[in-house]
Amino acid sequence: MHAAPARGRSVTAALFAAILAAAALPAAPALAEYPEREVRIIVPFPAGGTTDIAARVVATELGKAWNKPVVVDNKAGAGGNVGTAEAARATPDGYTLLMGTVSTHAINQSVYAKLPYDPVKDFVPVTLVIPVPNILELNPKFADKHGIRNVADLIKYLKANPGSVNMASTGNGTSTHLSGELFQNMTGTRMTHVPYKGSSPALTDVMAGSADLIFDNLPSSMGFLKSGKLRPLAVTSAQRSPALPDVPTMAEAGVKGYDASSWFGLLAPAGTPPAVVDKVQRDVAAALQLPAVRAQLQAQGATPSGNTPDQFKQFMAQESAKWAEVVKKSGAKVD
Repeated sequence: MHAAPARGRSVTAALFAAILAAAALPAAPALAEYPEREVRIIVPFPAGGTTDIAARVVATELGKAWNKPVVVDNKAGAGGNVGTAEAARATPDGYTLLMGTVSTHAINQSVYAKLPYDPVKDFVPVTLVIPVPNILELNPKFADKHGIRNVADLIKYLKANPGSVNMASTGNGTSTHLSGELFQNMTGTRMTHVPYKGSSPALTDVMAGSADLIFDNLPSSMGFLKSGKLRPLAVTSAQRSPALPDVPTMAEAGVKGYDASSWFGLLAPAGTPPAVVDKVQRDVAAALQLPAVRAQLQAQGATPSGNTPDQFKQFMAQESAKWAEVVKKSGAKVD
């Protein structure tokens, strides 16, 4: 009497399993086909800076791996907020990515009264691409004129001439701005902040003498340092940079406890399919392990990473807390 119902339940279970299996079939081809067309990486700063350098390395290698165009789209303005907001509004399909920075995803939320995006809710982390130190560097003619050979000389000059030195930065709220603010706070000095829309225009003015010094990301300054167009005094990281082993850290130069490094990482708009995020992360991580790519980045003072989305998420949370304290100490605010 009970055999038929048991057989009925078995058939029903088999049919249900078959339906589920059929429904799952399209998912695999969809991932295998990504990307089917051009992928855009938004860079929220001008061409020539470290954000741009990192994005172009990633774009080049992903283009080779995918056999599809991967283009860099520079959308500068408001300390990275303009391009970052555009990325946040993009369709979450994996065809628009963002090269985020310590500014856009750790500092700006503490500096700006209001942001046009939410650095946590509007994005999904993909991978950290490169962490880099900043470097305190001067116009050589300015340094020679005032006898500034090291950080101690600079501090002495700044205390004797408060507000007279023009400090360039890559924009309000950027790590180059906050590195300078932290330096002033820890040394009891005062400079005049001159924000630019990115590293390229800021460096141009420092080399021309319109501004006196800058705390720039090391990769975008490396060529100018090697050519003597800029004079390094100290790196802002806790350890010396292998790319400039003779340049002391800020702590070694006398500003104990100083540490203000930068980083650049890939993010996608919130809602981007996890399978796409994982594919991008794997392919970027593989590219960053290529000997030629590692050598290229390390020569510019960068350290290739390629960590997982979860690791990058945790890292950004730690950085946000750290920089919130720096902003608090410096008093830096942008309306």
